[in-house]
Amino acid sequence: MSAALAWFRSFHPAPLAAGWRERLFGCLGAGLGLLLCEWVSRRALGTVNPWFVAPMGASAVLLFAVPASPLAQPWSIVGGNTVSALIGVACGLLLGHNGLAAGLAGALAIGVMFQLRCLHPPGGAVALTAVIGGPAVAAMGWDFVLWPVLVNSALLLLVALVFNNLTHRRYPHGPVPQSKPHRTDDPLPSERGGLTREDLDAALAAHGEPLDITRDDLAELLGQAQALALHRRFGSVRCEDIMSRDVIRVGPDSTLREAWGLLARHKVKALPVTDAQRSLLGIVSLHDFFVEHTAEPRFPTGPFDGERPVSAIMTQRVHSARPDQSIAELVPVFSDGGLHHMPVVDAAGIVVGMLTQSDLVAALAKAG
Repeated sequence: MSAALAWFRSFHPAPLAAGWRERLFGCLGAGLGLLLCEWVSRRALGTVNPWFVAPMGASAVLLFAVPASPLAQPWSIVGGNTVSALIGVACGLLLGHNGLAAGLAGALAIGVMFQLRCLHPPGGAVALTAVIGGPAVAAMGWDFVLWPVLVNSALLLLVALVFNNLTHRRYPHGPVPQSKPHRTDDPLPSERGGLTREDLDAALAAHGEPLDITRDDLAELLGQAQALALHRRFGSVRCEDIMSRDVIRVGPDSTLREAWGLLARHKVKALPVTDAQRSLLGIVSLHDFFVEHTAEPRFPTGPFDGERPVSAIMTQRVHSARPDQSIAELVPVFSDGGLHHMPVVDAAGIVVGMLTQSDLVAALAKAG
């Protein structure tokens, strides 16, 4: 009885996670896309031929309501609809415009779309339209593939590319390129241990059924879930709770010799560069002494001009934290961003502390 009840409950629709912004853009984009396709097709083909096929409405739902779906990507809509139209026309010409040809066209279209990695649900409707769309469609023959299917698909895709990017949606939806600060083939620290992309590939393969989500999107969602869990556990620990407050700093006019002496004396790896009011201007690290951005490598033990000002080699674009910022927000910045130290500044830009990887590790160990 419980199994039957659970089966009936499965018919209850799950809540959609889309917010009002995504719902609005989905409706607006689909309307604009279909309107433009209809207008261009009517101007190009006139009102006699079936210049606008109904499956474009289903394509619009995918391209504008769920643009992140693998089924909504450019090759899916253009390749899926065009291949399906070819198969539908071929089945209609060979077997006649009947139910047998329609069923075969739908089955073949799905199989070929799977094989060509362009699965697009409206493609099944395109294949059926080519077979049972009526005398006007049958009279078009192979022209149906170009006019209207390919033209409509290309126009709708063009609108989706423009609209989705103007509304700051990632489309085409591919994986976000991750910068590797050390430029090696090693995975980022956050990807080492725990779930790997190979684990996700194996799980998806074992699942067997195709899912409307890519491996990279699944990895991104899991990463966001881990970040939320981290924030839940360590969100109460703030930068001001663990930062160093007696900050060793230098001014922009301090000499390199003076800065090097401070680094060596206090056994630190970086110094905030501030003005007389302690406003953050930059940061100078051991790395800056060894490798200058615009010059040949040089070494502190070799010949170098120790009287040059710190401003000549300091890094001006500095990642900084706020005193009230949760350390959970900074874990990915330190782990994957390759940072070892971060100045802490208040709302006025005044340096009030310094946070290092050692501070972060110690805090996580105590809180854990």
